[in-house]
Amino acid sequence: MSRLLIKGGNELNGEVTVKAAKNAVLPILAATLLTEDKCEIENLPHITDISNMLKILETLGSKVRFEDNVITVDNANVNKHNVPNDLAKELRSSFFLLGPILGRMHRAVVAYPGGCDIGVRPLDIHIKGLREMGIGVEESHGMMYCDGSRLKGANVLLDFPSVGATENLMMAAALAKGKTRIANAAKEPEITDLQNFINAMGGKVNGAGSSVIEVEGVQKLHGCTYRPIPDRIVAGTLLIAGGVCGGKVTVKGAVREHLEPLLFNLNKCTCFIDSRGDKISVISQARPRNLDKFETQPYPGFPTDLQSQMMVMMAVSEGTGVIVENIFETRFRIVRELIKMGAKITVKDRTAVIRGVKALEGAAVSAMDLRGGAALVIAGAKAEGYTTVDGVEHIDRGYESIETLFTLLGAEVKRLR
Repeated sequence: MSRLLIKGGNELNGEVTVKAAKNAVLPILAATLLTEDKCEIENLPHITDISNMLKILETLGSKVRFEDNVITVDNANVNKHNVPNDLAKELRSSFFLLGPILGRMHRAVVAYPGGCDIGVRPLDIHIKGLREMGIGVEESHGMMYCDGSRLKGANVLLDFPSVGATENLMMAAALAKGKTRIANAAKEPEITDLQNFINAMGGKVNGAGSSVIEVEGVQKLHGCTYRPIPDRIVAGTLLIAGGVCGGKVTVKGAVREHLEPLLFNLNKCTCFIDSRGDKISVISQARPRNLDKFETQPYPGFPTDLQSQMMVMMAVSEGTGVIVENIFETRFRIVRELIKMGAKITVKDRTAVIRGVKALEGAAVSAMDLRGGAALVIAGAKAEGYTTVDGVEHIDRGYESIETLFTLLGAEVKRLR
């Protein structure tokens, strides 16, 4: 396993172009199963979550090619409905393959998925919605067996605005008979992107971005070329790094609207925000002021995927701040690693109290999950001395060569193999 070696203390200055969002690309790749035609997906990062999704598609019979940041998927010969157990365990997003497989094959067998261990992410919301659409679901020995022979449009009310469940139901409904109405739907930008992709294939989906999504099933979808939205979490990670380390960090290709909750909080920390066209810059020339309190919420609230990175900023800010994590109950596993670096953080249940310190110290730390790992890279770039980060395989799930991204901004980060 590789690890990162970081020499801290440098200001960050420079510009990085953000590629397509992992959390948009994965459901879009799954949705290509809804057509027998070729689809081309553009501007994609080389990350392990995408590689694992492509492996799953290949086991189902897809032909895939990944060249020059473009993935071509040909699903003309897809003839299997089983998602392999070993691959499902590597990728949490494998579960929303259920929707498109059922839409096309009318049956599916899927193992309970893996991914980052950041808390319980109940699948009951998915299952309940699929059953409302006439799908028979049986669970046995860690596998889910689904019969979609009676798949039909339905009115579905989600108990929680789950992103994955919303996406699963949208894809299942795309080829179902009749109209499906999904109430209390997730509003994330990635949901809107999936809607736009299905519609680019000839689907009839509307309402994404609101709490109600309607899908009129069609008989057939066709191929298309599509460019997903930029990755707001990668962009946010780099902007927070600029706020922590000082200097001027610019991300190109990001959408300001997608980042408003973060930019609002960075501004409250006394960072200056400059937004022009598709470029967003954070300028930080002094020690940040700590936030009094913020809570993670479903979009358009503050994203849980940027909470760990923001914790690093609060750890070196002036004053005391509070974070309430409302989405995933084990997001605070990074706290133990930050304390090794001199942070002063106490946690009770879903609340963390952070007393800012003037400096962090380099230490040997371990990434426990994707976003926590990226946050440790920020901490290492800020800390005095050298930091090593183990568990880089978690970071590689969502960041294409994170050492390159930070080096472009002036940090000293090397990958040791």
